[in-house]
Amino acid sequence: MDSFKIFIVEDDPFYGRLLKHHLSLNPDYEVELFTSGKACLQEIYRKPDVVSIDYGLPDMTGDVLFNKIRAVNSNVPIVVISGQDDIATAVDLLKKGARDYIVKDDNTKDLLWRSIINIRENSELKQEVETLKVQLEEKFSFDSIIGTSKAMQRVYTMLKKAVKSNINVSITGETGTGKEVIAKAIHYNSDRSKHPFVAVNMAAIPENLLESELFGHEKGAFTGAIGRKPGKFEVAKEGTLFLDEIAEMDLGLQSKILRAIQEREFTRVGGTEPIKFKARLLTATHRDLEIQVKEGKFREDLYYRVMGLPIALPPLKDRDEDVLLLANFFIKKYCKENGIGTLKLNKSGKEKLLKYHFPGNVRELKAVVELACVMTDTNGISAEDIRFSGLNSRQAITYGEKTLREYTVEIIGQYLEKYDNNVVRVAEKLDIGKSTIYNMLKSGELNSNN
Repeated sequence: MDSFKIFIVEDDPFYGRLLKHHLSLNPDYEVELFTSGKACLQEIYRKPDVVSIDYGLPDMTGDVLFNKIRAVNSNVPIVVISGQDDIATAVDLLKKGARDYIVKDDNTKDLLWRSIINIRENSELKQEVETLKVQLEEKFSFDSIIGTSKAMQRVYTMLKKAVKSNINVSITGETGTGKEVIAKAIHYNSDRSKHPFVAVNMAAIPENLLESELFGHEKGAFTGAIGRKPGKFEVAKEGTLFLDEIAEMDLGLQSKILRAIQEREFTRVGGTEPIKFKARLLTATHRDLEIQVKEGKFREDLYYRVMGLPIALPPLKDRDEDVLLLANFFIKKYCKENGIGTLKLNKSGKEKLLKYHFPGNVRELKAVVELACVMTDTNGISAEDIRFSGLNSRQAITYGEKTLREYTVEIIGQYLEKYDNNVVRVAEKLDIGKSTIYNMLKSGELNSNN
């Protein structure tokens, strides 16, 4: 924790040392003593966190010193200590912005101690609020959703429509495409941004606890319910409720969620009093809900209720031009968070990233890039620093309109990458002749620098 700088202006040497000694008992405080207003003003450029001034100084009155300090630093908290219980003076200074007015007596040092604690806590709270504002602007503005591809341009178009209305939004996309990031971007750019954003991963909560988690419960509703607990539908208030992986719940709970959405009210488990549901609903899933409906796994009426404005997030393999933009963003972020110098992708690093299909999508790219930042011994990230997991490498076959030969080349290429271009081992694993691989390498169909 940074030290908290305190200036004390007191012309009585003994009393000044007493106050300084008392405040210095806190090791986080950096306390300096001045015996005149002029001496304090000469050092005010050092931006103290709080200034305590004696109202009756020999070279200038407390109100004059107050005005001079504020002329240099309009935000510094000032505590005024006076030897007289002058209510008019106190009121005047407090109106001007003094943080506190303390009368000199036996309790002064303790009152000053408490006043400074309050000032510091308030200062830290303001700093925290400002930090959160910056984080929200950086994290959830549309500009921080990286991508210039045509696929992402379509997403931006839908995002702009989503923030201008209160319609339910359904977000679909493969695992790792950033569905919650999109949900937060909608919330924090909407007129509900000052209200709560409440996210629930439906797949992460045991089935027997999910209803209570969503709707809350009353005391004694079930074994272990020792008191009333509000659910996520209630906690969201007038903000946004984001139900992630909405397809991962049974039909019984689906009917209760349908009623809550349709009637805009619900009851806690074990309760009878209806509670208004005021939040906006956003949902997400990696499954195809139309197929789930046809297979009888998802209620058709609930499907139409939650669908609202659909936003489909493209997989990273369909965003080729965004891969390097995202990679550079994650590299820069990693360097900043870990306090290291600038790292950049070199040519071989870029080529290796562009050849990979990232079945784990943006989430996998972030993990790969962060590991590469750790592995490099220079200020450049090369192909040797970039490593893909064996699991995803085996899954990284892209399907579409391809010939059998193209599939063969892709599969062999990925095995060469996995086994460090060991042709003999790849031939054994795929049960094909070594000459087949060598001929592909020689013809240029395969690149040995995968």
